Amino acid sequence: MKTDWRLFCGDAEPHPVTDWPAPPPWRVFTGGDATGESPDEERLPQRYVISESDQDIVNTALHLHRPLLVTGRPGTGKSTLARAIARQLCLGDVLHWPINSRSTLAEGLYRYDAVGRLRDASLTGRPDPHAAAAPDVATEPDIGDYLRLGPLGTALLPRRIPRVLLIDELDKGDVDLPNDLLTVFEEGTYEIPELARLKSPTAKVRITGPGDERVGVSDGRVTCSTFPVVVITSNGERDFPPAFLRRCIRLDLKQPDAEQLRSIVGMHLGTDAAERAEALIEEFLLLRDSEAHDLATDQLLNAVHLRVSGAVTDFDKLRETVFRSLGDTDA
Repeated sequence: MKTDWRLFCGDAEPHPVTDWPAPPPWRVFTGGDATGESPDEERLPQRYVISESDQDIVNTALHLHRPLLVTGRPGTGKSTLARAIARQLCLGDVLHWPINSRSTLAEGLYRYDAVGRLRDASLTGRPDPHAAAAPDVATEPDIGDYLRLGPLGTALLPRRIPRVLLIDELDKGDVDLPNDLLTVFEEGTYEIPELARLKSPTAKVRITGPGDERVGVSDGRVTCSTFPVVVITSNGERDFPPAFLRRCIRLDLKQPDAEQLRSIVGMHLGTDAAERAEALIEEFLLLRDSEAHDLATDQLLNAVHLRVSGAVTDFDKLRETVFRSLGDTDA
């Protein structure tokens, strides 16, 4: 027999779910569902909880047109900061470049599908046996159909008002990647050799983002007019070269204290939820600040949501699950 809150119970009988549980506010996505319905887009924008001293550091980076290097423990809001800046300053969607061990500067700037273009060129140049006469000159495929600017390359397009670029977890990349970024950050320009070799001075290429938006690139070079708002996050897994650090404004986000946690819970789940979650906040702080536990703020949000949503009939049984230490790797 299925309990009130358990959707899955492991028995052999099918249990169609007619009333799917509402997600937490931070797990609501923007796409329409299979019926064509779209989620409510009139939700109030959520503010970002940040101290005045940290606000000053962010604004320093904005005024100096320098990258903002954000470090801190997981769950302190490093990546969310970029979206908060873009939302408050009306700078459009964040350009997101997630870094891994295989990431390269060229990948961040642009991607060129040379193989696809060569294949299509050979097909285009092949005469049609059913045609009245074979064409005298084969039409070469437009290079713009095979070249797309990456997140960094798109962010450096000339604009009066900049875009926000999130370079996420740079410390996971190759050891040379920070040094590779230095020239681009200092000069605000880069070359696309495949376009520079063209006889045509301007090419229309695709950019990072939804749809098939294209921009013109002249003589194979992109040069920004206003430096983008660059937010670089790091979990502190590796040190960066001094030359790279010198060109960044550094912000170290601390773990939120009790007052900030109340604000974060209230921001996401409402003031009533924050008042009802006082005991959970105190428990979370005791566990987080102990040597035996390593917890992130979103684990507290998960716990409060389960506790106050009314769906879970016995939250105490889930306490160990939602407050499990990030360093606990035991199966």
